[in-house]
Amino acid sequence: MRLRSKLMSLAAGAVLVTGFAGAVAAQTTDEGGKKEGQKFERRGGKDGFGKGMRGKGGMRAMRGGAMRGLRGIDLTDAQKEQIRGIMQANKPDPAIREEMRTIMQARRDGTITEDQKQRAEQLRTQARQRAELVKAQVEAVLTPEQKQQIEQNRLERQQRREERRQRWQQRREEFLKQKETGETKPVN
Repeated sequence: MRLRSKLMSLAAGAVLVTGFAGAVAAQTTDEGGKKEGQKFERRGGKDGFGKGMRGKGGMRAMRGGAMRGLRGIDLTDAQKEQIRGIMQANKPDPAIREEMRTIMQARRDGTITEDQKQRAEQLRTQARQRAELVKAQVEAVLTPEQKQQIEQNRLERQQRREERRQRWQQRREEFLKQKETGETKPVN
């Protein structure tokens, strides 16, 4: 009799799990404004300025420094519109991105040619020049106080980075010392 009740409990549990999974799959709610098939989810303010865009695995979708440096800066609506226009006008060409992706795949496969190496360097140079142009255009929109705040934020990030590097180096030295003396800590 106990076996029968266990089987009935197991069957009831399976029905509940299947029903729950079906209900979840059938939901069509729009979580966080994310559209079906949208790769990245917007975080931060509704205006797009804030924590940036993040995708799968926490990777940053937008790696450019122009927008990252504006985090925490109070921009007027007019400035936000101007910066959006600058970013839209300087959006990377998908064909060039695909060409660079192909070259990088050839590099990983070990089949890269000398022409591809030269083309990759040319594309990198163009990207650096475009980034400098965008940075100059964005800076032209900002007030002197905002520029000063951006510089202060940059220096603070640099200081935090240096402190992290020093802590990491100190931990590494302590670990190596413990390893030499045979006093390594047990893993929890």
